[in-house]
Order: sequence, then structure tokens, then C-alpha cells
Amino acid sequence: MLRKTLTALPLVLALVAAAPSAQAQKWVGSWASAQQIPEPHNALPNEDLQDVTLRQIIHLSLGGPRLRVRVSNAFGTAPLTIGAASVALSSGPGSPGLRTQGAPLTFSGKRQVIIPAGAEYLSDPVALAAPAGADLAVSLYLGQAPERQTSHPGSRTTSYLLKGEHVADADLPGAKAVDHWYQLSGVEIDAPRSAAALVTLGDSITDGRGSTTNGNDRWPDLLAARLRADARTRGVAVVNLGTGGNRLLNDGLGPSALARFDRDVLGQAGVRWVFVLEGINDIGTLKAGESAQAHAELVQRMIGAYEQIIERAHAHGLKVVGATLLPFQGSDYDKADPLREQDRQAVNRWIRTSGRFDAVVDFDQVTRDPTQPLRLRPEFDTGDHLHPSPAGYKAMAEAIPLSLFGAAR
Repeated sequence: MLRKTLTALPLVLALVAAAPSAQAQKWVGSWASAQQIPEPHNALPNEDLQDVTLRQIIHLSLGGPRLRVRVSNAFGTAPLTIGAASVALSSGPGSPGLRTQGAPLTFSGKRQVIIPAGAEYLSDPVALAAPAGADLAVSLYLGQAPERQTSHPGSRTTSYLLKGEHVADADLPGAKAVDHWYQLSGVEIDAPRSAAALVTLGDSITDGRGSTTNGNDRWPDLLAARLRADARTRGVAVVNLGTGGNRLLNDGLGPSALARFDRDVLGQAGVRWVFVLEGINDIGTLKAGESAQAHAELVQRMIGAYEQIIERAHAHGLKVVGATLLPFQGSDYDKADPLREQDRQAVNRWIRTSGRFDAVVDFDQVTRDPTQPLRLRPEFDTGDHLHPSPAGYKAMAEAIPLSLFGAAR
């Protein structure tokens, strides 16, 4: 018996030696969206939840030969049944048409999957050569979705609904168009081991309010295009986890940054960096007329939240880039209480000088009007004096040194 065991050892050692080559690839997030409960005016009506195909268009930052899709029932109060699903290259944003034949999505080898309330499921890998920067169409057939939906309202991208099961159809004539995403939280790419993901954690400014619908010109989109264009960084994906109204400390339209950090940052495949642009809504929603002490306490609590994000990221080996808060004079936030500008200045001072972030990008300096530095530059202002225009987002993306991410190794 001993002789037989020793004879088998060379085979075992050979298998162990072969393992590294089998691990030459890894899964890396190429696209993602932060999930929340949609507000009533952004939720689908009940009739759109039954016997319907939902085709959603997303923009990949990293390409590869295989991919898998993450479907979310994070906020559902009942199981979510996906009757069938497919993925294909899209003919482009603003259209439900497909450029390639739809490839069926399976889950543990089955075309149908039941996702428990509060859970997310990854599909099986599917062979689909998807170039970096490609538009992808993900089609889900819903027999009956949970009454409480899981959604990303600020898609800035058009999705399509058509009654019946049409996941493999090359086009969806007569489909209803809605500018939101539902039940779809991520796409991961089978990428070289040198690839890695950057998560952008933020509010509506990161989510892209003021950008062009179907234009993919949010600042994370434009940063991803810059990274792809440089041979040293083309293996860096950008996954946008901004969400409208987000705050560091308190829930708003969705969970706070601290509450969603594990799912939205640590839960992304292949993540190596997190870029934090959060806090303007914490300042802007402090009750008008509060005392100077209340304002000072808010600033300290915000700093404590940044420190929590940094510590939690560092514990998982991530680098953290902090960004200063943009000017907002003239906005509704500013008009309600002038002390809010003092809070912004105090927070930005800490971001710039504390040394706690691994790197800092000064978006305040990039976007402010040189003649009125408490305001956005006119050409960067959508008109609400809070959200940048596409030109503003372009300036923000171009201000980020690609050397922060280096060659993914």
C-alpha cells in the first residue's frame, strides 16, 4: 500500500505544478450599477412586471472572450424568477436591436433561475467576444417580478420592455422605452491576471446627472476611455457605483455609502482601487438654520466616514483615491444655508491635507470658476449650479492622472 501511495505522488505533484497555468485568467468587473428601491415615479407599473422581456443596454469598460452577468434581487421581498435570459452585442445605445445573435444565459446549467429575496446571482460563463468599450444587450424574461423592485433609476441609458418572451429576438419592434435599469447589477469579464477594476463610489455627480442620455459621457465613462487608450492602463476597468442623492452617513434615495460599501465596492470582481467622491448631499441636506456647532459636528462625522471607508478598503488591499467636493454656490443647497459652504471648505481642507487617502484629485480646483471660485465654471454648469455638464465631466476625467493606476500587475 505504501509503495502504491509513493508511486502516485509524481502525478499529484504534476497536477499541482500545472495549476498556475490554469489560473492565467480571472474575473474582473467591466460594468456595474448600484442597486436601490426605485422611487414610485421610477418604478415599473404592475402590468410591466408580468410576462415581459426586459432588454437593457450597458457599456463595457473592459473586454474579453467570455463574460458572466449578475442579476440582482437585493431589495425584493419575494423571490425573483428569471424565465429565460440572453446576452449579445448591441447595435448601439438608444436601440433595442442586436449586432450579434443572442447567446443564452444559464444559471447552474439551467435557463430558468429563482433568485431569493435579498440575493444576487451570477450567470454561468458564456463565450461571447466582447471588445472593450462595446455596448452589450442583456435580455431578461420576467414571468412575474417581485412587487418591490430592485433598480438603478439613474441609468442615463434607455431600456426596452415588450410583452412575451423575446430574449433571443434580433429586435423588439413596438417595445416600450424607459430610461432606467432593473434587476441588473453587473457584468464580469474573463480577463488576464494583470487586469484589475477601479470602483467609482459617489452620488449623482458620479452617476452622471447632466450627462447625455445614451451618450456614455459621465466622468467615469470618459476616464475608462482614457485608460483604454493608453497601453500602460488598458487593463484597468472602471465600474461606476454612483447613485443619485447618495450620502456618506444617512440613507437617501438608496443606502448610504457606508451601508452599501461591502456590496458595491468589496463585492466587485478584481477590484484594486476605489475612487471616492461623496459628501455634497450630507452637507446639502443638513437642516437649514442649524447652529455652527451642528455644522462642525457634521464635518467631523463626515471625516469619520471617510476614515471608515479608507480603513475598510485598506483591510482588503485596495488603494483609495479621494476627490474634493465641487463648488455649489447658487444651487438650492447653498441658498438654504450659507454655512454649508464653510462645511464644504472644511471637508475639502481635510481631504487635501490629512494624508489619509492614498491619492487626492482636486475636482474643486478643476471645475470652479476662476473669477468666482465658489461657483462652477459657466461652461461646466448644467444650470442648477450643482451638477456638471458633459464638458464638466470631460474636464474631471482628464484631470485624473493615469499614473495613479499604473500598469495593472
